[in-house]
Amino acid sequence: MTRPSILVLSAMLLAGAATVGSAGTVSAATAGAGEGIPQDVLRVCADPNLLPYSNERGEGFENRIAQLIADELKIPISYTWAPQTFGFVRNTLGARRCDLVMGTAVGEELMQNSNPYYRSTYSLIYRTNSPIKAKDLSDPLLRKARIGVIEKTPPAAALLRAAILQIVPYQLNTDTRVNHPAEQAVADVANGETDAAVIWGPIAGYFATRQKVPLTVVPLPENRFARLHYMISMGIRPDEPDWKHWLNEFIERRRPDIERILTEYGVPLVNADGTIKAASLAVPEPDGYRMDGYQSPTPAGLRGAETVTAERVEALAKEGALLLDVLPNPPKPEGLAEGTKWVPKPHLSIPGAHWLPNIGHGALSAEQEGYFRANLERLTGGDRSKPVVFFCKPDCWMSWNAAKRAVDWGYGNVKWFRDGIGGWEEAGHSLAELRPEAPAVH
Repeated sequence: MTRPSILVLSAMLLAGAATVGSAGTVSAATAGAGEGIPQDVLRVCADPNLLPYSNERGEGFENRIAQLIADELKIPISYTWAPQTFGFVRNTLGARRCDLVMGTAVGEELMQNSNPYYRSTYSLIYRTNSPIKAKDLSDPLLRKARIGVIEKTPPAAALLRAAILQIVPYQLNTDTRVNHPAEQAVADVANGETDAAVIWGPIAGYFATRQKVPLTVVPLPENRFARLHYMISMGIRPDEPDWKHWLNEFIERRRPDIERILTEYGVPLVNADGTIKAASLAVPEPDGYRMDGYQSPTPAGLRGAETVTAERVEALAKEGALLLDVLPNPPKPEGLAEGTKWVPKPHLSIPGAHWLPNIGHGALSAEQEGYFRANLERLTGGDRSKPVVFFCKPDCWMSWNAAKRAVDWGYGNVKWFRDGIGGWEEAGHSLAELRPEAPAVH
């Protein structure tokens, strides 16, 4: 069987896919008699410092999906950590130090592939306030722009074929002990070193939300210049049919949970027909505060703050972070007869959180702003470096606004829990009744 071309191999590298040098595949003889389904512990091969995929703190989307598998098997998870560069498969899966690689491009020949668990695409990134408004590589404005791209990857060829010649190359290098060139390419767009970049979608979507200026991320459709869409599967050793069948069944059954995790990390998802999934067309981050339509789709992140998951919120709470629920007080129902006593339902939220209602509007009254400032100062003890997690419900701009205000006021460790109370419940956590911090604002 022939080895993959350099373009596909490069796509695998940037997709977090595993590759090796000259060692070749694991043979049937070395695979062992067992068919691979873990019995006592799920041993995962992963990179310790390669967000958004994985890291030693378990903060990557591959960490979270691996945990879903371990939970399904009802066994603990353990990791064999190694930089995901040449020799990765040989030294981990091939050496039988672990049993599963979470991300590998379909067609990669050094491992047996599961069915794909997502399909993604390269994405175009540019500053939201720039003249560029391109939706694909045929836009004439891109011919005048300086565009960053990882050398020897599919978009490098696509840009040249589209007559886009002002290319800024970044070295193809996935050894995270050295650098992360794709992350740097995104940062260079934000700081004006380049006008745009074309980067593998999961990396583009994740790091674009972590810049100090708003960036627009455009998942690119397939085009005549080069292949840009790739399917990503899980990798296991050859001759482990039961393990492969189990994983395929898991992927199909838990696909909604997997795609929810991927969407949280800004991974652009592509349908089987090549169209971009609607959830991947992220709402752009505004320059100011959201002034209306507070219950509607939100951006993937907030510049100056970290977007966190339910698992991360749980860990932060244990470490002593401040959790702030900013859901408004429920409005009094209209049409109540005069003299009728109305008692709102108890407000259920994350245990240990503090409730500051009505401080997430785009424009605050003097009373609301004073209430917010005073309580934030009191609850942090005046320490602006204390981790503070803001949340309300899913698709709630009020938590985004409140977190942005804290960033604007100089708080340096702001977290935004985008999924809010609903996401906390979906993760299997219980709720507790909260009362507003005094003095309550109505």
